Amino acid sequence: MDVLELLRFRLRALVPRDLPRDLPPNSHRRAAVLVPLFESGGAAYLILTKRTDKVEYHKGQISFPGGRQEDGDADLLETALRETHEEIGLAPSAVEVWGRLDEIETFVSGFVVTPFVGLVPPPVALRLNPDEIAEIVAVPLASFLDPANLRVEHVVREGRLVELVYYDNLPHLVWGATARIIRGLVELLASEPPAGGEQ
Repeated sequence: MDVLELLRFRLRALVPRDLPRDLPPNSHRRAAVLVPLFESGGAAYLILTKRTDKVEYHKGQISFPGGRQEDGDADLLETALRETHEEIGLAPSAVEVWGRLDEIETFVSGFVVTPFVGLVPPPVALRLNPDEIAEIVAVPLASFLDPANLRVEHVVREGRLVELVYYDNLPHLVWGATARIIRGLVELLASEPPAGGEQ
């Protein structure tokens, strides 16, 4: 079983076994991102974006495509797919959604973010929105599976102990909420298989 097949299996196995963790209700704004994967040359890649300096939040940072939930969105999955289409031109119908990961909180901008994982079949044709996205970045998933690239620090913010996650030694520094989502993906791949074994 290759890494993408394993990830798909693990995400689908979460439904009966261990639903993704939701944060307790709070006053944070809701947002959703897509964690898009594709395969090329037998290797799995994550699609990330580098945000422009024109956007309101997370200027210049590496992130997943996505954004704030709007009143017209039927649910958070629609938010993730709509925002992805707006930012990088990926049509919602082109994404095979596999499942979702744990919600995470952004400490500075005050969002609760719901990540959805999906496969983008070839050919991967993307078109960035220059007002929001400066660059589309494809990173081998193997880069995040290598523990040598992971760095974790702990700081106290507003009386809370906060864990800061970084992925170094890559063409771009990946940190913050994006890095925590990726670490959740990596931990899911490393988790014990569901009862009954992997088919």
